[in-house]
Amino acid sequence: MINLKKVGLTALAGSLVAFSANTAELAVSGGVEVTYVDTGGTAGNEITGNSFGANSGITFSASGDVGFGTLTVNRALSDTATMTTDYQSLDMGDMGILSFDSSGGALVGLTAKDDLLPTAYEEAWTGVGNNSSGISGVGSTNVIGYQNTMGGISISAGYTNGEGSGVQAESASSGDKGGTPIHGSTTDIYISAALIDGLTIGAGQSTDTSANTANAVNEDTVRTVGHVVYSSGPLSVGYRLGENNVGTLGTASHDIEGYSVAFNVNDNFAISYGKQDNTLNGIGATAAVTEEATGFSAAYTVGAASIRMNHSKASNAGNVSAVDDETTEIGVVLSF
Repeated sequence: MINLKKVGLTALAGSLVAFSANTAELAVSGGVEVTYVDTGGTAGNEITGNSFGANSGITFSASGDVGFGTLTVNRALSDTATMTTDYQSLDMGDMGILSFDSSGGALVGLTAKDDLLPTAYEEAWTGVGNNSSGISGVGSTNVIGYQNTMGGISISAGYTNGEGSGVQAESASSGDKGGTPIHGSTTDIYISAALIDGLTIGAGQSTDTSANTANAVNEDTVRTVGHVVYSSGPLSVGYRLGENNVGTLGTASHDIEGYSVAFNVNDNFAISYGKQDNTLNGIGATAAVTEEATGFSAAYTVGAASIRMNHSKASNAGNVSAVDDETTEIGVVLSF
């Protein structure tokens, strides 16, 4: 993923919308990334074609004072002219930030806070096995969000109904456990605190009612995650616990445990190592299987250019016994 650097292009716009006459600040940022990816192991996903690839993107962001806060509108386009990010937020100062994430923003809740372990580039699980933090939250499709910090306590919360689907008509059976269409909703909150200099702890929970709405014997899907991260000088360490209790009857839950350590060798060069265990719990005669993923990352940055590398591998990949997976990625990023 390209980490785009915002540049300060300011323009005097006639209006944010047709009936306004405020001054708006327009920022344009973008970048290109060229990557080399190689895979291996016994997972059967080895790359047999061209290992080189590239992608680019450009982001437009406009902000302006609307009287009771600062409105920011963000739109990002990929190199195929596809809208990858589409959100708007209203910063009301001490009253917090309201947002509506149409797509791709990953602004609030567990979606934004699923894995906060320090890393030089990628997480330990990137590109191997489940290829996931094991935790998902409210998502990034039609999500109403709120963020605020009060007395050292930070809150990040979100809500969506219809499980993030597009606008659809209601009906008499909407929300009926035995009827169609199902409705459902997801609520999500993450709370964190900086207790002492360098130490941050946080935890959150996401509740998804779609499984319960679809079938009376199912339960809500509940996902929880907690982090402890400590930074001192060039060193950062973190520990993470998570749980994914799937509400669908007969579906096993997951337990997640991970840690990482990252070190800034100097102002330009950083390295990190991380590990994640994702356990698919047993049901009946089916035994539990733990996917063990480890990853090493490094990044060297000069100005707006970065060279970065990640190597990850997993045993019992995808929670399948005796399956191994590994991937190596090297990328060059130029941003503006």
